[in-house]
Amino acid sequence: MQLTEAQIERLRQTGVRLDSDGRWWNEGQEVTHDGLRAAFWRWLDRLPDGRFVLRLDERRYAYIQVDDAPFVARSARWEGDRAFLRLSDGGEEELAYDSLRVGEGGVPYVKVRGGRFDARLSTGAWGVVAERLAERAGATVLDAAGGPWPLPGAAGGPDAP
Repeated sequence: MQLTEAQIERLRQTGVRLDSDGRWWNEGQEVTHDGLRAAFWRWLDRLPDGRFVLRLDERRYAYIQVDDAPFVARSARWEGDRAFLRLSDGGEEELAYDSLRVGEGGVPYVKVRGGRFDARLSTGAWGVVAERLAERAGATVLDAAGGPWPLPGAAGGPDAP
């Protein structure tokens, strides 16, 4: 029996959700199994239309709900003039300085995983990164790694509301 595209689309619907704190949920219950959480992080992907999925391969994927940015930068540290973020999946990567921005409500975001995903900076991570913020010519900039880097959306920044 061959499934129709509509049947396949229905099968791709899940009760899996990634909340704004980077916690996985399934059918209203938090996923606490370390192995399953790690698998979800490995499978996380985004379709060209912007929908988030858990992907096994090109044809096999299921839709998930993502409440905010899929990643959270839980902490940050400086090595010289370079900042490194510890992400909600346990990985660490250097801050993508040119992607740092302040969103609605003053929430800071950055691109991660080669620019494929957004990450929200936790209060702790933002506090560390913000140590290197400065005001120059009426704009907020980040003094880091070959900067200064303009901070869109910051008070006094290039895209301030």
